[in-house]
Amino acid sequence: MLKKVYAFISCSIIGTLGGLIGLGGAEFRLPVLIGLFKFPPLEAVILNKIMSLIVVISAFIFRAVSIPYSTVFSHWDIILNILAGSIAGAWIGADIAVKLRVKTFYRVISVMLIIIACILFISHNVEYSSFIMNTDKYIIIILGIISGVIIGLFAAILGVAGGELIIPVLILLFGIDIKLAGSLSLAISLPTMITGLIRYTKDDSFKIVYSHKSFILIMALGSILGAFLGGLLLGVVSEKILIPLLVVILLISSYKIWTHK
Repeated sequence: MLKKVYAFISCSIIGTLGGLIGLGGAEFRLPVLIGLFKFPPLEAVILNKIMSLIVVISAFIFRAVSIPYSTVFSHWDIILNILAGSIAGAWIGADIAVKLRVKTFYRVISVMLIIIACILFISHNVEYSSFIMNTDKYIIIILGIISGVIIGLFAAILGVAGGELIIPVLILLFGIDIKLAGSLSLAISLPTMITGLIRYTKDDSFKIVYSHKSFILIMALGSILGAFLGGLLLGVVSEKILIPLLVVILLISSYKIWTHK
């Protein structure tokens, strides 16, 4: 029972932090699953991916009030462009993950968290790019596919939605407004995560989902509540304080996972 209480509280806090900066919080949830709840790395990633999928679906529904689906899918060409790479990357990433030794998996997760921390710190205040206006459309398409592969790899191996990678790509490469980029990111994340999850179902570690149904439900409720609270608190906490704090949390988590036994 106490474990479920901790799960609800921790996911509520993580969801709130994620809601404040427009992320699902999976980057912060993964270290909690490994460090606090002692799940092996592959099982933690699978649980994290389930949580990420639930949060993304919820966010996609909630955001439709502000940004209609018609607006999102009017950019179907950009969505398909990135998906062409991200779906392949997600399958490859999940395939790599199920074959990694436990110690190696910890190291891979640790390094990826550092990369996510750097991207979060550098790209959070990214602005519209004129790159798309001065580049051949076929080069844009190729770069979109390459970016998608990288996004898919990260999404599958960490169990994240990948918004911290997708949104900068949409803004810098395709010149999309940041608010619309958030919804397009969700549209890209959904099939990408589902692809990785399908690959994980072929591994015995996926049995963790069936044996922890109530735990997953509690985490999901906490994550959704946190994301809702984060949205309400948006603008209350200065990003100048919040972003560096979250980056530090990711770096500390990375170190702890690297040295985890």
